[in-house]
Amino acid sequence: MHNETGRHTMTQSAEKLVKKLNGKLSGWANYFRLGPVSPAYQAIDAHTRHRLRQWLCRKHRDKGKGTPRYPDQYLYETLRLVRLPGLTRDLPWAKA
Repeated sequence: MHNETGRHTMTQSAEKLVKKLNGKLSGWANYFRLGPVSPAYQAIDAHTRHRLRQWLCRKHRDKGKGTPRYPDQYLYETLRLVRLPGLTRDLPWAKA
């Protein structure tokens, strides 16, 4: 995740970055979905939102944390970022 949101990726579009992140997140989630994963998914989800907001702020030279300018609704609905806790909704063993 850190490499995908580094300063060297500033030239790519947010949509392209999110597509790349979604592939990694989905692959990771499919691999580790056995067992109680809900707390881990929530932590990864929070970290992903934080890093993506940092990246967007750097790219657009915004000051601050980015939450007001890039709320969850923008990340999930506009950029279509994968929401990991939603992936375990129908898996009874994934609820801890």
